[in-house]
Amino acid sequence: MNSSEDKQAQFDRRYLRMARIWAENSYCNRRKVGALIVKERMVISDGYNGTPTGFENICEDETGSTKAYVLHAEANAITKVAQSSNSSKGATLYTTASPCLECAKLIIQSGIVRVVYGEEYRITDGLDLLKRAGISTVFLSVE
Repeated sequence: MNSSEDKQAQFDRRYLRMARIWAENSYCNRRKVGALIVKERMVISDGYNGTPTGFENICEDETGSTKAYVLHAEANAITKVAQSSNSSKGATLYTTASPCLECAKLIIQSGIVRVVYGEEYRITDGLDLLKRAGISTVFLSVE
């Protein structure tokens, strides 16, 4: 590995740690996920899983199942950047868990070119779609 690859790996680990910290903002009990969108070494958006703006901060129903309208961290970060003057084209998404299929579609359409994740979800169809679209995916161990 050359020094620029070393430096990128160092940034990847740090941004992924930041995403893990950001996940702590989630009100979800079953799983807390955080995401950051980084472009040119600048965080341009962030997100964590939770309910839409204006809804109560309760992610699970009385049986413990996640409510259907809960947004994933990646979707929150992408929709947040869409409301800003920033563009996610060419950016990297850091997420604590590998993206699901629905989030993978949003990642592709938003112009994100690289995804770094810290935990592989048991269903890998989101990762499979990202790879098919030519988006670089990087797994980094949580610790």
